[in-house]
Amino acid sequence: MTTGTEKIRVPLLPLRDIVVFPYQTTPLIVGRQKSVNAVKEAIRNNSMIFTVMQKDQKVEDPSENDLQRSGTLSSIEHPIIESDSIKLLVKGVRRARILSYRENELYGEVEVEPVGDTTAGSPEIEALKRQLVSAFTDYTKNTNLVAPEIVSYIASVDNPEIVANTIAGNIKMKAEDKQALMEIEDLEQYMTRIMERLFGEIEIIDLEKRIKAQVKKQTEKAQKEYYLNEQMRAIQKELGEKDEFKTEIRELEERIRKKKMSDEAAKRCKGELKKLKMMSPMSAEAAVVRGYLEWILSLPWYDYTDEKKDINEAKKILDRDHYGLVQIKERILEFLAVKALSPEAKGPILCFVGPPGVGKTSLAKSIAEATGRNFVRQSLGGVRDEAEIRGHRRTYVSALPGKIIQSMRKAGSSNPVFLFDEIDKMSMDFRGDPSAALLEVLDPEQNHVFNDHYLDLDYDLSKVMFITTANTMAGIPPALIDRLEIIRLPGYIEVEKLNIAQKFLIPKQLAANGLTPEKVVMTKGAIAQLIRDYTREAGVRNIEREIATILRKVAKHILETGEKRKKTVITASNLDKYLGIARFKRSELEERDLVGVATGLAWTEAGGDILAIESAVLHGKGKLTVTGKLGDTMKESASAAMSYVRTISSDLGLKKEFYRKIDVHIHIPEGAIPKDGPSAGITIATSLVSALTRIPVKRDLAMTGEITLRGRVLPIGGLKEKLMAAMRAQIQEVLIPKDNEKDIAEIPDIIKKALSIEFVENMDQVIEKALRVDTPDKIWKGRTEKPVQLPGVDQLHNIPLPPAQSHPSN
Repeated sequence: MTTGTEKIRVPLLPLRDIVVFPYQTTPLIVGRQKSVNAVKEAIRNNSMIFTVMQKDQKVEDPSENDLQRSGTLSSIEHPIIESDSIKLLVKGVRRARILSYRENELYGEVEVEPVGDTTAGSPEIEALKRQLVSAFTDYTKNTNLVAPEIVSYIASVDNPEIVANTIAGNIKMKAEDKQALMEIEDLEQYMTRIMERLFGEIEIIDLEKRIKAQVKKQTEKAQKEYYLNEQMRAIQKELGEKDEFKTEIRELEERIRKKKMSDEAAKRCKGELKKLKMMSPMSAEAAVVRGYLEWILSLPWYDYTDEKKDINEAKKILDRDHYGLVQIKERILEFLAVKALSPEAKGPILCFVGPPGVGKTSLAKSIAEATGRNFVRQSLGGVRDEAEIRGHRRTYVSALPGKIIQSMRKAGSSNPVFLFDEIDKMSMDFRGDPSAALLEVLDPEQNHVFNDHYLDLDYDLSKVMFITTANTMAGIPPALIDRLEIIRLPGYIEVEKLNIAQKFLIPKQLAANGLTPEKVVMTKGAIAQLIRDYTREAGVRNIEREIATILRKVAKHILETGEKRKKTVITASNLDKYLGIARFKRSELEERDLVGVATGLAWTEAGGDILAIESAVLHGKGKLTVTGKLGDTMKESASAAMSYVRTISSDLGLKKEFYRKIDVHIHIPEGAIPKDGPSAGITIATSLVSALTRIPVKRDLAMTGEITLRGRVLPIGGLKEKLMAAMRAQIQEVLIPKDNEKDIAEIPDIIKKALSIEFVENMDQVIEKALRVDTPDKIWKGRTEKPVQLPGVDQLHNIPLPPAQSHPSN
């Protein structure tokens, strides 16, 4: 070892999760080869070595960057050298910091400089020393971690550096916290930080004592109460007073005897009651058995309400609560009529499918009122655990029956109207699939023996009238759809919304806001403008919200001005005073016929809309570009339309290779809104034909239909919503597929009177009706004869079949 004035060069001993403080003796087992060599080198000189903690304890061969900068200059005592390790005691001498590091082939060596003990004689240091000794004495009284000899030693030492180091080495701390102390070189700051750690440990020890005393007190109280209760029971027994537990048992026996339930349930109740008699009333198992019996006894096993069978009364209730929906009401009345004539018949499970706000849930309530049944609703939105439907088994803590059994107890009868709301919003995860559990519930062939996991008994659900609702069919599993009869509720047209607002919503909101029809009047024009400019929905929920907003402002104005007798009239001209500027822009027609622009019809949850499909022909190399945030199906329709146009290019008078020298760009405006579906096929094809032939498309004509490569027009869905959109946009003529002619019967008369609806089977008919020409010859410039059309489905039976041929047997 070489030394300077204060600098010392010694072998290095890196430690894992160990910090050695001065005046602290620590036993070590040294096993790493370089560490063994360093210890041997120190023993050969003056037994001094520098101990320092590694930054990362997983490093096997630490370098300079893997070491902390502050450690302790220590002496080696009582080394025992073995074959591959050394056992020894290291005693800290003085804190020091590394100045330089040098490594040879055998071990590491550092040059260190001692730190600390620079202001040992100041009054502040002396005061800190006394506080440290006092606090450490209190610390040792509350813990058994420090030997009494160490306390006596600290009390007899005058050097504050020795006191601080000895206390730091005997406080319970993590290695990281000890290293943080080791890094502090200023003695006053060093002693202050040790004092803070000491006070923190004393506070934790006091808190542990208080918690321990509190727990002990609660335990003793519980034991005392149990002992006194047992004594009281014994005294009551001797005096002949009533025993509460026996009284409870007798009450349960009486309820089981009087309750109408299945033989299986009665047998199970008697068995559980027998077990309860043998249990301690204070035991946890007794509470579980009590809860189980309460659930069985509170269920309606054979409790039925008297059903109403008056179809006329049911019709009045449905008409009172819902405007329009004629076909829907007719189907419901047919369903109720069959139920009335054949109560035992296993009818279908109704499923109302439609956009939000069209009255699905309220229809179910009206059915319950019309039939005189109780009504119970269970929302399935977000349900993802099968146990929510079928319950948990009793082996689980705090187990309960599933939502079916809970709702049946809530209904209070065995034949309620049971509504499963939002059945398409269920999901599944690792806990199971709730839709699979519903298969048994909604199957008339199985639900008479529904088995809940908690009850573990067969419960009869066959008398329950189940109704489900959904916004779309997409979220309902196919196996569940197979058990449902789908009744679709399309969106309301504007006239229907106007009537609903006048007859239902406005009176309801007037009463809710403390107003009367004498004080507030909304004109038809105001309601119509509210529907067109402030809402965009298939149902009427937002209409009701906007009406409520208007009436709240009116109520506020009446109270502010005191004009309670003055009538407020809301018209189309002053509507923006209450609702602000219009939120939605109406779909408008083009001002004139345009080349390459065709009007299509789209289905939306808000009730349908029109789409202006634009096509542009540019100089290029045959590239087709489609924009407007379109889905894959719509992109495929555009490709099919382009291929069809190429097949008829000669008929249109185009050159055979016309597409090789042009690029075609198809765009559908409102690019932020996603669009998809095949029904824009004929509109895209018409737009392309117009752009290529430079013949404009009629501005007041709209169309919808799927196209094939051969030019056939295939049927589409959402016809009512699309025709509603056409009527709102003041379209005069609409082209729809011939195969959708059967759906016209379901379209309201007001729409059929407002539109000229024409049926088309192929693209020839579409092009001739859509383009603004005097005669079709101006379109088919290259056609010499009428093309052969493929037969429709209704013509297939007229095609003669080839004669049957005989085949030799094998």
